Amino acid sequence: MPMTPSLNWLTDVQVFAVNRVPAHSDHVYYETMEEARKAAPMKWRFDLNGNWKFSYSINPELRPVNFFKKEVSCASWEDITVPGHIQLQGYGQPQYVNTMYPWDGHHEIRPPEIPTDDNPVGSYVKYFTLPANMEKKPVYISFQGVETAFYVWLNGEFVGYSEDSFTPAEFELTPYLTEGENKLAVEVYHRSTGSWLEDQDFWRFSGIFRDVYLYTVPEIHVFDLHVRPELDSTFTKGSLMVDLKLQGDVPSKITAELVNSKGERVQTGIAEKKDGKWSIAMTVDQPALWSAEKPHLYQLFIQIYNKSGSLVEVVPQKIGFRKFELVNNIMHLNGKRIVFKGVNRHEFNPRRGRAITKEDMLWDIKTLKRNNINAVRTSHYPNQSYWYELCDEYGIYVIDEMNLETHGSWQKMGVVDPSWNIPGNKLDWEPIVMDRAISMLERDKNHPSILIWSCGNESYAGEVLLNVSKYFKQADPSRLVHYEGVFHHREYNDTSEIESRMYAKPDEIEKYLREDPKKPYISCEYMHAMGNSLGGMYKYIELEKYPMYQGGFIWDFIDQAIYKKDRYGNEFLAYGGDFGDRPTDYGFCTNGIVYANRKLSPKMQEVKFLYQNYKLFPDQSGVTIKNESLFTNTADYECEYVLFHEGEELYRNTLLTAVEAQDEGRYEFALPVGITTTPGEYCIQTSLKLKGSTLWADAGYEVAFGQFVFQIGTREIAPPIGEFHIVHGDVHIGVHGRDFTVLFSKAVGSLVSLKYNGNEMISQPPAPLFWRATTDNDRGFAQNYHSGLWFAASLARKCVNVEVEERESSVSIGFTYQFSIHPDIEVKTIYTVYPDGSLKVKSSYKGVEHLPQLPIFALSFKLPADYDQLEWYALGPEENYCDRAMGARLATFKNQVCDNRSSYVMPQESGNRTGVRRVSVTNRNGQGIRISSVKEPLECNFSPYTAFELENAQHVYELPNIHYTVVTVSGKQMGVGGDDSWGAPVHDEYLIKADQDLVFEFMIQKV
Repeated sequence: MPMTPSLNWLTDVQVFAVNRVPAHSDHVYYETMEEARKAAPMKWRFDLNGNWKFSYSINPELRPVNFFKKEVSCASWEDITVPGHIQLQGYGQPQYVNTMYPWDGHHEIRPPEIPTDDNPVGSYVKYFTLPANMEKKPVYISFQGVETAFYVWLNGEFVGYSEDSFTPAEFELTPYLTEGENKLAVEVYHRSTGSWLEDQDFWRFSGIFRDVYLYTVPEIHVFDLHVRPELDSTFTKGSLMVDLKLQGDVPSKITAELVNSKGERVQTGIAEKKDGKWSIAMTVDQPALWSAEKPHLYQLFIQIYNKSGSLVEVVPQKIGFRKFELVNNIMHLNGKRIVFKGVNRHEFNPRRGRAITKEDMLWDIKTLKRNNINAVRTSHYPNQSYWYELCDEYGIYVIDEMNLETHGSWQKMGVVDPSWNIPGNKLDWEPIVMDRAISMLERDKNHPSILIWSCGNESYAGEVLLNVSKYFKQADPSRLVHYEGVFHHREYNDTSEIESRMYAKPDEIEKYLREDPKKPYISCEYMHAMGNSLGGMYKYIELEKYPMYQGGFIWDFIDQAIYKKDRYGNEFLAYGGDFGDRPTDYGFCTNGIVYANRKLSPKMQEVKFLYQNYKLFPDQSGVTIKNESLFTNTADYECEYVLFHEGEELYRNTLLTAVEAQDEGRYEFALPVGITTTPGEYCIQTSLKLKGSTLWADAGYEVAFGQFVFQIGTREIAPPIGEFHIVHGDVHIGVHGRDFTVLFSKAVGSLVSLKYNGNEMISQPPAPLFWRATTDNDRGFAQNYHSGLWFAASLARKCVNVEVEERESSVSIGFTYQFSIHPDIEVKTIYTVYPDGSLKVKSSYKGVEHLPQLPIFALSFKLPADYDQLEWYALGPEENYCDRAMGARLATFKNQVCDNRSSYVMPQESGNRTGVRRVSVTNRNGQGIRISSVKEPLECNFSPYTAFELENAQHVYELPNIHYTVVTVSGKQMGVGGDDSWGAPVHDEYLIKADQDLVFEFMIQKV
């Protein structure tokens, strides 16, 4: 009996799937073994991606109601690309919100109500002719992802309806097909009941954003496949159970063969039918085990024969033998305690939004592997099937998270209001929530990379989610169940088998681990990587000494920023609010360790080091290697060691190592005799590099690194030679020598001119600086409020004293500054000029009690912009800070001033280097100055912009044209922090307390 679709379904909690094909595994199938072995394109699929006809309406009242009828022409409609978001193709506007619902402040509604006047509708039409190989066969349509609810018609007949944006919705089309051209019509609604369940921290889009295709099936078809590879307690004997659900005729036989990665057949089997169900059983001796380190996969070929004995279908399915279990309340993989070195990952592309491509996914998976990331949480929805295939093949552990987040229904400006909460204990919401769990599990259940099912994100707790957890455990006992929200409601503690918290501080986690915990702990979200962040990450890694701390997942992998053009037509990466979207959470979508354009953020340097499986501890004579991998011997890598003296390479060689997993070993270097006799600073750097190429990197790629810095003797510094004379003017003090001139102004109270070979180096005089351009974490902590007086101090100073001390071989000019914000703040800067034209600069701050922390204590000045070539001997090569420098190495490296500013979407402090021994800034002719440390290494920053220009810009396009190179030399800058971005302070040891005396020195010399 035909069914009449209704708009009431959009707000009916009980209606979320009409005529939808039941969820099933995501396996592929072929006609012949040859096709299956080659993984050829499926002949039984017909792609409907590409141009569709499209009409956009701002609400249901204005939609073209009868557009689905076959006689209604849509030829004049505009085109839209499928897959793709409506809002990124010129219709409506993208909107970014975090916890609040997108209609906040516009509509006063409660679940499951939705706005009626603001519910954009996308009307899609696709004309197609059925391919010949699908004629007279059952035909289905698969929508891999549609946001958020949609109706489907074919040739004017209603086909079905579905909600859940991130799992497939499939419908049978057979009864509605006609010969020749067919008209497929799809009506997509931006808001529905599902909108209350999809309150993720992301851009709010709508439309058909994943693949659409037709498919048919042979006369006998494996509708659903469930492979269950298991291991015995010794991990040396594998068993494989395969459950099959068939559709169509009854087969005469079903056979299977299991093939290893070399293409060798290792086992065969014949399906048996019992109680109406088909199953296959096999055993495998000494199976190669699957792990992220060694992702061994077998291929199972299931062959279906019809009654006449002809082969009608071949199903190839990749199999991974692995055992994931709790042992003494600790998660183990194949008998070893596992530690997740993970990230949360949104599917995102700056031009396509969540309609990402296979190329995007390949880049992502290779980037994870190259940077020692071994795990991903699919925050907060099931990803495209291809992603799980890559995780199986490349080796990534997955927490697969169902499409559920209702954050805004219970947490309101930090206040929990359970009366709003869905699903909570509202059992009328259980079917729609359970449907999302079933759709995910049934599709993804055969992927060995998935170790944990997650009941969604930030949806509080209650009976509904407890029942979801029970379903996961019953349907798939081979995996664990995760849900963080029980932390807020311990009555439902059994929902999660893992203690999982977000943004708990290291000491809070340690307290849990010390108090006889009953569950293993993971940080499902930690190290909020918004802007210039990730400071103090090592504190979390140190918690791995507790066996029940089993790692965490950084928030998050990639910035959610979208390309837009400014008023002059130049592209920039935009964030929330840039599209006129209100309400919005502005830049809170830029939390990635990867920029939206898939370039690595400098934060990745720290992640790669702290996540490495191999810890290298070199000293002057050798290296100790601690192998923290679970299954890999260091013999698989080449161990290289390099000796440097004052940044210059002296010697390079390799070692043969063979440290077993979970063991450590010591290896001696073969350094040439006497190579370290010259006084000075030495550095030995060791690394493990791939011996051969892998799927994700070429041979020679470095996977682990460690260094040791030591001093031999005292480096003799020849006294400056030359002649100079001093000129005392009314306003200026001049120091003149061969090829240099230095001028100090008593009126300005600073060095105002430094000329080498007639070239002026000073465009703006050095001045004390106490302020850095506010980072995202600084904003979250309200640094402007707490420490704003230091902003004023950097701009409002007065030179109150000038001192001149002349000596035979030098002259010193000192300037004392006071600041209107507080009478006791005093800074003294002394410039000492030597006969060769070099300057020693010493800056001192006198501590003052009862003042807030200083962001930085530095001197900053400007050079002409032509001086933009940098060569460093410092910790690098990427930017680093006092609380984010463990992954930096002491080396000589080069870059340019314009590239030294990191590409954070919102301008902020960036580009700093710690451990600076020397840095040269020159023009393209090699002329310029060198800044060197005197006693202690410096922190330095070279930028096209001042801290205040960066502070005043909300977007890159708001920054001024480049006229200068801004040099900032600091004795100390506070850390960047990163425990969270909405109030967590930088850890105490990385703050600059106002009551401490501060002093630093550096040299300026001609290059």
